[in-house]
Amino acid sequence: MKLCVFDFDSTLMDGETIDEIAAACGKKNAVAHITEQAMQGKLDFFEALTQRVAMLAGTSYTKVIDVCQHLPLMNGALETVQGLQQQGYKVVILSGGFHEATAYLGKQLGVDGEFANFLHHKENVLTGKVGGEMMQSTSKGDMLARLQKLLGAEKANTIVVGDGANDASMFPYADKKVAFCAKPILKQQANIIIDHKDLRELLQHI
Repeated sequence: MKLCVFDFDSTLMDGETIDEIAAACGKKNAVAHITEQAMQGKLDFFEALTQRVAMLAGTSYTKVIDVCQHLPLMNGALETVQGLQQQGYKVVILSGGFHEATAYLGKQLGVDGEFANFLHHKENVLTGKVGGEMMQSTSKGDMLARLQKLLGAEKANTIVVGDGANDASMFPYADKKVAFCAKPILKQQANIIIDHKDLRELLQHI
């Protein structure tokens, strides 16, 4: 079994979901600053995630869904997913972001699976709480290890693609560690670096 795992925000999707939601409710600057610090590895991922989601309390859940259904795909995302699948790869999204976005765009891309967190809401309003299996800095690596065991995918047949500090936990489980338009902290640990904003370049490395 061959497996390719993608981060979602700023990898398969061109931007950060939480920043786009924050922009829709007038809080983009404050939230985006924390996002950047977390992706650089300067803040604990769990603390950064919970802080940012707390700032979204009171936002209409309908508005959130609308934002998530209008997020821009990264250039070449669809062709890359299809190209990988044509070569026998299972393609999975592991996101420290939100199922509200990954489920919708994952369906558009035709991925084989997606794992993300859930924004809690009550009476169509965000509570400011978040839950899920992808909330820690090590969550992606832990989930990848479980997927490899479940699917029978060896490290030699695994590709991981990401851009931020919380993607580093996946790297020990893959022979091909791809830093895509990534922060310096991730580039230092990668063995494939793509700095051009076109995911199709990945297909040249498989």
